[in-house]
Amino acid sequence: MAIATDILVQSVREGDPDRYLSTLYAPPEHRDALTALYAFNIEIASVRDKIAEALPGEVRLQWWRDALGNREGGGHPVAAALIETIGQYRLPAHTFDRMIEARIFDLYDDPMPDRASLEGYCGETASALIQLASLVLDPERAPAFADAAGHAGCAQAMAGLLRSLPIHRRRGQCYIPQDLLTAAGADRETLLQGKDEEAAARAVMAMVALGRDHYARFLEAADGLPASLKPAYLPAFLSRNYLDRVAQHPADALEKVAGISPIKRHWRMLMLAARG
Repeated sequence: MAIATDILVQSVREGDPDRYLSTLYAPPEHRDALTALYAFNIEIASVRDKIAEALPGEVRLQWWRDALGNREGGGHPVAAALIETIGQYRLPAHTFDRMIEARIFDLYDDPMPDRASLEGYCGETASALIQLASLVLDPERAPAFADAAGHAGCAQAMAGLLRSLPIHRRRGQCYIPQDLLTAAGADRETLLQGKDEEAAARAVMAMVALGRDHYARFLEAADGLPASLKPAYLPAFLSRNYLDRVAQHPADALEKVAGISPIKRHWRMLMLAARG
């Protein structure tokens, strides 16, 4: 199935390098499908970056909902590749609907109400993507590791949200839930305006702690994870590294994107994949 065009591969390589790298550890016959999934995720996750106003953003997300529902990509290379992938692997349509619905939150500057809301958002986005990738790789074994996918996605998404803090602050967005902010002695304006660096750092560390908790639960639930499913989870294994980097200088996370070197990312993923 030659659906992973140069456009899709380039999109994932540039827009989501960790997931791109993970596709290289997947069986060749499944790489096109994984690339289509990840390219689609980039498309719906980046609507806010491309369309400043919320209403046109919702229109764009509705276009994706209609395209997948009608199985008509309108010449869009990512949509065409995804529709082919959904059909070939019999992927659940309702999962894509929920992924698109969850991304409506990104278009607005509403506060994240509480931890449960954040976990729900992470579950419908990053966790769902891991589950879909797992269904591509090994549909028979994938359901047994649904809990692992849930916690892995939460850890991965929370690490990503912390790394995106500088971008979100410039927009007036705050993904750290209000109950965590309150527990840290901070509030949304404190984080957005950077008025109280110590309070902001405590709020960041509260989010780090939540991400680490999900990462620990992910490792527990992933005990016995078969090699066939591992490529779907490889990016989530990097969450610990990102969370640790944020925790080194939590106040800096408000202004700088916490990253790890490409060499370290490649090496860690290679070691994880080699464990079989």
